[in-house]
Amino acid sequence: MFSTLKKIFCKPKASNSTNNYMKYLIVGLGNIGDDYIGTRHNIGFSVLDQLSLSYNGSFTDKRYGFVSLIRVKNAELYLLKPSTYMNLSGNAVRYWLQKEKISIERMLVICDDISLPLGKIRIRPSGSDGGHNGLKHIISVLNSQQFNRLRFGIGNNYPRGGQADYVLGKFTEEEVLQISQSVQHAIEAIKTFCLNGITAAMNQYNKK
Repeated sequence: MFSTLKKIFCKPKASNSTNNYMKYLIVGLGNIGDDYIGTRHNIGFSVLDQLSLSYNGSFTDKRYGFVSLIRVKNAELYLLKPSTYMNLSGNAVRYWLQKEKISIERMLVICDDISLPLGKIRIRPSGSDGGHNGLKHIISVLNSQQFNRLRFGIGNNYPRGGQADYVLGKFTEEEVLQISQSVQHAIEAIKTFCLNGITAAMNQYNKK
């Protein structure tokens, strides 16, 4: 009789596989389309491609972007490559933050930076757009500069007036070899950010 009453009054708990996971939004900035694959401006996409691949993840075409969901220990990472093109990146960021109910403190944006030497990475919890149109639009849409970012150095080896062609140009084979280790450092920094926080990520990877 007790077992019968138990079935009536003690409803089984609904299973939710994500209950024990902390959600993070990791945004790689870039432009969609074959013409932009492998370009310096798309290093954010490239880092997320490698991160997803290392966890056997895959990107799915969804609203405002391509998304891959991976799990790293107790962290659930939504990897987002906006399909809005660089200058409207904020639309994708806002939508996915709201959709997955992720706080801005648990977001990390990866972008290229011509002010850093090739392959150098710098992690910061806030800052200006530094002339980067993707960051500029995110700041405008969120009305805040207070979000984490990982800037990936692409160097500035271009003649006067040649910035646009350089940024939108493809990495040379020599440069790809040079930055391969930096891409891995960026991936490890992302994981450190999610598991141990922004300060730990800065302390460990801003020195490399």
